[in-house]
Amino acid sequence: MHDAMHNEGHDMNYASNGSGGAGQIPFSSSGSSSGSPGASGTGAPSKASSLQNYHMLAFRKALHPEFFGIEGRQRVQHGDYETEAWIFRGGHSLRFTLNGFCMSEIVVEHIDQIPDRGLIAALPCAGERDFEEKVAENLVYMTTMQTETLSDHLYLGTYKEMMQHARENDSLFAAWTDAAGKPNLSLIDVQHFRHEVHVQGYHMRSDCGLVLRTQSMIQVVAPKASKGAKADAKGDTKSDSKSRSGTSAQRKR
Repeated sequence: MHDAMHNEGHDMNYASNGSGGAGQIPFSSSGSSSGSPGASGTGAPSKASSLQNYHMLAFRKALHPEFFGIEGRQRVQHGDYETEAWIFRGGHSLRFTLNGFCMSEIVVEHIDQIPDRGLIAALPCAGERDFEEKVAENLVYMTTMQTETLSDHLYLGTYKEMMQHARENDSLFAAWTDAAGKPNLSLIDVQHFRHEVHVQGYHMRSDCGLVLRTQSMIQVVAPKASKGAKADAKGDTKSDSKSRSGTSAQRKR
């Protein structure tokens, strides 16, 4: 998965709004291990609650915006495909459409009210996770996610860096203050290529010191020819060869 998402020189460690790239904000090495989602700098067990609820959902369909309190959207037509990104407090959505086929990526905290029709996968976001699926004959979807729970000091420092990143790159984001007066942030960057779309999401929750990063790629691939089609192609090649041989023999006579 790691190698596949960095092939052909397109490094998924760069975020973009479609017009350029920018350096990724790295996770702090001083934070707790992403393999231990319940840990935090304060040791408070309640900090795991929101983190455990987050899921990455993939659908073979578009979802209605009524399920999300959308605060920003961005639609881009790029060659044969179209994307539409939504940002809302605590999550994001990315819709990809090509030749009548549609798929969606959703990152959301609460999944109880979201219908499961067309669902490809529902992946808990805690810790580190990879997923890859051929969602259509000519489309491959792959994603990786990573979480950290940080101390208040490290969380605020990361929040400031992410806000600077959002402003410098014209990212689609939603920033808000919770009841305790602490800052929260959801952000999405989408980078468009001829045969690929790269999507990076960042979600920060102050109630649990959460920093969730998701990196995804939707890749347009050439469909494999069926065995019947290959046999027909070989038959056509042989027929053409015989035809050319017969024509040459006639010319010699």
